[in-house]
Amino acid sequence: MILVELTMKVTGTTLFILFLLSATQLLGQDIATQKKKYTKTIRSVTGLVALWDFKEKGGQIRKAYGLGRFPLKEASGKIERINDGPLSGYSALFKDQVYLRLPNDKTGALNIHGEKSEVTVMAWIKWTGGTGFIGGMWNEYQDGGKRQYGLFVSLPYYNGADQVCGHISQTGKPTPPFPYSIDYAASKQMVQKDEWQCLAFTYDGDSIKSYLNGKFERRGRELIRNTKGFEGYPDGLIESKNPYVFPFGMGNNGSDFTVGAVLLKAGMGNFFRGQIGGLAIFNRALSSDEIKNMSSR
Repeated sequence: MILVELTMKVTGTTLFILFLLSATQLLGQDIATQKKKYTKTIRSVTGLVALWDFKEKGGQIRKAYGLGRFPLKEASGKIERINDGPLSGYSALFKDQVYLRLPNDKTGALNIHGEKSEVTVMAWIKWTGGTGFIGGMWNEYQDGGKRQYGLFVSLPYYNGADQVCGHISQTGKPTPPFPYSIDYAASKQMVQKDEWQCLAFTYDGDSIKSYLNGKFERRGRELIRNTKGFEGYPDGLIESKNPYVFPFGMGNNGSDFTVGAVLLKAGMGNFFRGQIGGLAIFNRALSSDEIKNMSSR
């Protein structure tokens, strides 16, 4: 009698454990399937130039889907792969001042420029804080500046602290009469730390819009910090930061395409800190509905 009861208890426990394992495996398979569908949806959007899902192991070249593979190479040390991400299930961990680089002469279709050219940059990130460059063609120092387009998080100097900042430049140089480029849209919403979020900006040839988690929120006209006392602006510049009007187009200014950092006067800087699980570049300004649909699963 005791032997039978013991056998039943052991058998029941074993079956329960097997059930839990099977349920866990099915859940994992379901999540993986959802992520594949999510990535497939992004890849199907008209105008996609490149989508990196950062599934590669540290030390490997990161390759894109889209109009080319656009191989991003580690430029200042190994970038660890983390088993956590919204697209492939993985992400690249940016710490210790590491970044990825594609030389300008290899950028091809990523070199989006022209008076009426459009661009959208989207990124899925888990940010740990500080000013950080996520991705684009942006060089703030060489030959006086080779800025073109780029997605940042937290540019406080001109009213963009802890916000999504989509940056566009025509000349590649600072915005006269100011010492730096002021031409970026900053989201009204604040980017949260240590959680997955989707950041995006669009440029339609006339204005820049920044989005957080698929939502665009308009900002009213406001005094822009650090603009008082410059020629023509004794009381400072007053304008809206979202959308930010910029009807001048993008210059073909010769920057590399980088992820995680940009070139400053003192060397590479504005290092992104955290995880990047996806980065997409489109050669048109996506609609608000398109960004909303791609920002949530």
